[in-house]
Amino acid sequence: MNYASETILHIDLSVLEKNLNYFKKNLNPNTKIIAVVKAFAYGHGDIEISKKLEALGVYALWVSDFEEGVMLRKSGIKIKIIVANPGLKSYNQIIKNNLDVVLYNYKLLNLYCTNKDRINVHIKFDTGMNRYGFCKNDLPNIITKLNKNRHLKLNSICSHLAASEDKSKKKETLDQIKLFKLIGTEFDSILGKTVCKHILNSNGVINFNDYQMDGVRIGIGLYGAAKHKQLRQISALTSVITQIKKLKKGDKIGYGFSFTAKQNMLIAVIPVGYADGLNRRLSNMNGHIYINNSNCRIVGKISMDSCMVDVSDVKANEGDRVEIFGENLSVFEIAEKTNTIPYEIYSTLNRRIKRVYKN
Repeated sequence: MNYASETILHIDLSVLEKNLNYFKKNLNPNTKIIAVVKAFAYGHGDIEISKKLEALGVYALWVSDFEEGVMLRKSGIKIKIIVANPGLKSYNQIIKNNLDVVLYNYKLLNLYCTNKDRINVHIKFDTGMNRYGFCKNDLPNIITKLNKNRHLKLNSICSHLAASEDKSKKKETLDQIKLFKLIGTEFDSILGKTVCKHILNSNGVINFNDYQMDGVRIGIGLYGAAKHKQLRQISALTSVITQIKKLKKGDKIGYGFSFTAKQNMLIAVIPVGYADGLNRRLSNMNGHIYINNSNCRIVGKISMDSCMVDVSDVKANEGDRVEIFGENLSVFEIAEKTNTIPYEIYSTLNRRIKRVYKN
């Protein structure tokens, strides 16, 4: 298939479905699945991903800010959309677009108490990560405010695990779960009824599945970047060779002349750079690109819109397809080389990259 664009993120929605089904098989039948599609669905395109997840029957979509939620509503998404960080200036847009909000401090809680529009709310508690969330001691005050403001429809309480992917931090994760269970028990007791609770994320389901509650929030696992043999990457980033150059021994390559050819060589120029999400730490032999069944080292510094790779020992021609990551190069491998995580690699993929969806 030919595309006018040279650099393309190929996204296989059938693999997304298989990843979701893996989680479903490991959850209780009544567990609510909240699919995380914030940050442009981790770079994969939030509208198409959300439409697929809605069709697959997830309970809700989780976004970061109200603008992400509004965009999904305008695209025709009908299911519940939960805004994790609604902010203080977005009230009217949130009400207009029927978005749920996560309330994690008194400023937000008081704002939604003062304004009397009916809205679904989710209360977030901090269980040790020390980021967003109320403390356990805030429980009585929160419930008093909820009881006095019946226009606030409490949908759930939640918290966030800090290290569920790290088995060496098992004790810390279990401490968080234990504290959240205590909060949940006390919350139910004071409120006089049982509320939905969720704390497990993708790696929480993989590593701490015995502790699932009423719901789970699945993000990175849907996109196949959680370490489990049954989860596959849903995307592959490809481009083309736009130019091949012959270099002589001693020739310099790239900004700062940071690479010197130690012998005669061929280099290929690829129109993918750090503005597209190709981390500069992959420069000068640290990273590679897959071309015609071979790993080809990146030489010179990665530029904003391009990079150069050594194709001296590869049969390569201008116009040949190259793989930045995909079937042959995993996002995990790139993350390890750049001392980061797959989340960052996905979320820094520039929106100018064409997304092509296969179902």
